[in-house]
Amino acid sequence: MRELDRRTEGSLIREARKAAKEAYSPFSKVKVGAAILTSDGRIFSGCNVENSSYGLTICAERTAAVKAVSAGAKSFEAIAVVSSLEGWTYPCGACRQFLSEFAHEMIVIVAGPKGRVGRHLLADLLPKAFSLEK
Repeated sequence: MRELDRRTEGSLIREARKAAKEAYSPFSKVKVGAAILTSDGRIFSGCNVENSSYGLTICAERTAAVKAVSAGAKSFEAIAVVSSLEGWTYPCGACRQFLSEFAHEMIVIVAGPKGRVGRHLLADLLPKAFSLEK
């Protein structure tokens, strides 16, 4: 797995933590933040936004990705995910599939509240992702 420099990784985690503070999670009470790094070096962040019709809830990872795409970015290098839970929070299956549309080989960084950090390739978290091109 290719590596990010520690400064960039730290920036992603900080931006994800800032985004988590803005989460709207009255039902689960879990605040999730994500920050995505585009191939051209920009960072976009997002938080989870819950809805009383649970299927309409949007995850932090997809919020960040949609913000990036709407700003013209369609290639991603990495994403950091944090939450208000004690351990690591990984992207859900829907987010893994959504992200793989843009960068199946991107780095997924999960950071816990006490500084522990995990790093994975999206391809390892979602082997054999659905694609019309394969």
